[in-house]
Amino acid sequence: MHGIVFNLATLWMAILIGVGVVLTLRAGTLLVRVLALELVTTLLIALLALYAGGRHSANYLDAALMLALLAFIGTLAAARYHREGRVF
Repeated sequence: MHGIVFNLATLWMAILIGVGVVLTLRAGTLLVRVLALELVTTLLIALLALYAGGRHSANYLDAALMLALLAFIGTLAAARYHREGRVF
């Protein structure tokens, strides 16, 4: 039973990541692209956490944490670029 739920959750996350990538590529404005990229990043973090639980390994959680930090910094840079026209 555990394997079936794990496989279904993984499949569902992969489908949602695909939808998020399509949304990112088709978005019109910068802010919509950043929002769609945040969606993809959040789903990747959830997928890494799910995989870490299935493998009983904390290494994947470290990767998820680093991905979350990079996504946060990217969002801040995009917001600052949108507001001020420069990143740094």
